[in-house]
Amino acid sequence: MTQVSRAEYCVIACAEAWRDAGEVLASPMGVIPSVGARLARRTFAPDLLLTDGEAILIGPDGAVEGWLPYRQHLALVTGGRRHVMMGASQIDRYGNQNISCIGDWARPTRQLLGVRGAPVNTLNNPTSYWVPRHSRRVFVERVDMVCGVGYDRAADAPHHRIPRVVSDLGVFDFATPDHSMRLASLHPGVSVEQVREATGFALTVPDEVSYTREPTTRELELIRGVIDPADTRAREVGH
Repeated sequence: MTQVSRAEYCVIACAEAWRDAGEVLASPMGVIPSVGARLARRTFAPDLLLTDGEAILIGPDGAVEGWLPYRQHLALVTGGRRHVMMGASQIDRYGNQNISCIGDWARPTRQLLGVRGAPVNTLNNPTSYWVPRHSRRVFVERVDMVCGVGYDRAADAPHHRIPRVVSDLGVFDFATPDHSMRLASLHPGVSVEQVREATGFALTVPDEVSYTREPTTRELELIRGVIDPADTRAREVGH
């Protein structure tokens, strides 16, 4: 097998978020999550629903498979039959996410995207996160504003679940007694110390941390030759 890039390990980590998902709508945001969702559909998640981002369901080759009117889209969203992978300008130990502003809400130092659909996503269907630049500016002790709702705020939400957070350093989940963030796997070439140094709160780190799995030969062929031949994935991660 040829050398696997960091971006390709990130694609694999994102794709795994939809493993055995069944017939749910994938809503990936970002290049690498999108490549990951399309890879999952072509391999181990054949029932996954992909959309053009508007009102059309599409197959892995871009062919139209169906129509998804807004009413039906909302039915999937509020019924837990969608799995979103969003970005995060900030995320804390319990999975609270901020994409709205940096600083005090009444007088922020920086205005970002706004809350958008983050509360609805996190309270009504599984929501994972993709962070292309893992740093203390993103992985913070406390988010400046809660947009996506974390485990400490969503005890009674029936469909709330954060399956994973993927960054350019590794994969994280919330499989701990208090649902705080845990290091689930390292991308090859990354150390536990490197992750801890880049994280603004104390992570749960198992005694033995596995590595993000290797892509198969077929998966690399699909990523490089079919899904993303222009290698746009590398520009999103940068290494």
